[in-house]
Amino acid sequence: MSHVANDRKVLSRIRRIKGQIEGLERSVLEGEDCYRVLQQTAAARGALNGLMAELIRSHLRFHTLQPKTSTRSAEREVEEVMTVIRSYLG
Repeated sequence: MSHVANDRKVLSRIRRIKGQIEGLERSVLEGEDCYRVLQQTAAARGALNGLMAELIRSHLRFHTLQPKTSTRSAEREVEEVMTVIRSYLG
């Protein structure tokens, strides 16, 4: 996904998620209450889902709004997008 390589918004989201995961690790290592660990896990999962949605949106926009060179190329791109969506849903 080279079209998001320098996207500051995406990189910022990834850094926040990294901080959440590090906080989750600290909570587990410090023996934090299970409820708190589960809350942090749910928050991290939500953040990852938000990132995934943003990446899928970016991918769709990049691949569907670009001029197509051929129908075959467009079909291949549609299949690539569907593969990404299926892997996310599965």
